Amino acid sequence: MTTRTLISPAQLARPRGRLLYWTAFVLVMVLFTLVFLGPLYWMVSGGLKTTQEVVQSPPTLIPGSVNAENYSRAWEVMDLSRLLFNTLYYAFGALAFQLVFDVAAAYSLSRLRPVFGKAILAMMLVTLMIPATVLVVPQYLTVLDVPIIERNLLNSPWAIWLPSVTNAFNIFLLKRFFDSIPHELLDAAAIDGASRFRTLWSVVLPISRPILGVVSIFAVVGVWKDFLWPMLTLPDPTKQTLNVGIYSLSNGVPENVLIAALTIASIPTLLIFLAFQRNIMSGLTAGGLKG
Repeated sequence: MTTRTLISPAQLARPRGRLLYWTAFVLVMVLFTLVFLGPLYWMVSGGLKTTQEVVQSPPTLIPGSVNAENYSRAWEVMDLSRLLFNTLYYAFGALAFQLVFDVAAAYSLSRLRPVFGKAILAMMLVTLMIPATVLVVPQYLTVLDVPIIERNLLNSPWAIWLPSVTNAFNIFLLKRFFDSIPHELLDAAAIDGASRFRTLWSVVLPISRPILGVVSIFAVVGVWKDFLWPMLTLPDPTKQTLNVGIYSLSNGVPENVLIAALTIASIPTLLIFLAFQRNIMSGLTAGGLKG
């Protein structure tokens, strides 16, 4: 079987072919670097400028003077330590609930084979086609007066945790990975007398670390970047998340200090991506092959 490429090996062996190849490669890499890293550089450098330099036109590419104190000022003025703690609390709480319920749902659909399991999975996947904004009003009315228990969940972490418990995309990823686990491995555990739960805990979960890492990253980042839902359900300033808190406290704050606060708010998610980028790719492709 032959593999077709834009430039054949014979053309690539010629000096002109190599020159064209590397020229196109460098241009594409530079273009993509500017597109993805340009806004990040603009945000970081804006937090180092003075207020006059931030608002001046035309803007400056390099700060005329470095004002690193803008970041410490943003940390104190906008009380970022409290907002950061709140966001971490909500994010890891949502992560814990997602891991418990999504793993249980995916394992049931994959290995326990319930009645109408395929129909249930299909209905879950259909929910991915519904725009998130359409669900805002019914979800808000639900947390405002939860049926049966008749409780108001506003200004409580449950308003953030409960809507994020069942994530159809994460369940689909987990089910696809569980489907790829060899049946012989699970049969051997059953022969040794392991129950369904013991098989899940001792066999399935240890070899599912890549996909569990992906689901964990999606859960944390999903709560971290959300803005509309926390703004509606957490009106108390002492319980707001990082994004909502910065927005609420932005009135009267100089532009350079506000940009510095936004830069600080972006650092944790960037660190998560840089630390776990290999896990993301390996987890997304882990269930693609049977074996």
